[in-house]
Amino acid sequence: MEKLINQFELGLFFWQILIFVGLIVLLKKFAWKPILDAVNDREEGIKNALLSAENARKEMQNLQADNQRILQEARLERDNMLKDAREMKDKMVEDAKNEAQAQGQKMIEQAKAAIESEKNAAMAELKLQVSTLSLSIAEKLLKEELSNKEAQTKLVEKMLGDVKLN
Repeated sequence: MEKLINQFELGLFFWQILIFVGLIVLLKKFAWKPILDAVNDREEGIKNALLSAENARKEMQNLQADNQRILQEARLERDNMLKDAREMKDKMVEDAKNEAQAQGQKMIEQAKAAIESEKNAAMAELKLQVSTLSLSIAEKLLKEELSNKEAQTKLVEKMLGDVKLN
C-alpha cells in the first residue's frame, strides 16, 4: 500500500476519474435506461401473468360451480323423468289389468250365457223326447187291452227298457 501512495500521480488520477465519470454517464444514457425498461417490462409481464392466472382460477371456480349446478339440475331432471316413467308404467299395467279383468268377466258372462242357452236347448230337446216317448207309450197302451192291468204294467216296463236316454 505504501508503494501505491508513493507512486500516486495527480494527472493519472484525474484522467481515471474523468474516464470513470464518462463511463457512468454513457452507461446511464445508453445502457441503464434500456436495462431498467427491460426489468420494468418483465415486472409488468409477471404482474399481468399473475392477474391472468388469478382471473383464470376464479373463472375455473365459477365454471366448476356452474358445472355442479348443471349436474344437480340434470340429476333432478333425470329423477323426475324416471318418476314419470314409473308412474306411466304403473298406470299402463293397472289399465291393462283392469281391461284384462273386464274382458275376462265378459268372457265368463258369455260362457255362462252359452251354457244356459245349451242347457235350455237340451231341456227343450229332453222335454220333446219325453213327450214323444209319452205319446208313443200312451198310443201303444191304448192299442193293447185297457182292461188288463198286468199287461199294461208289463208293456210300460218293456217300453221303458227299449227307450235309450241321451
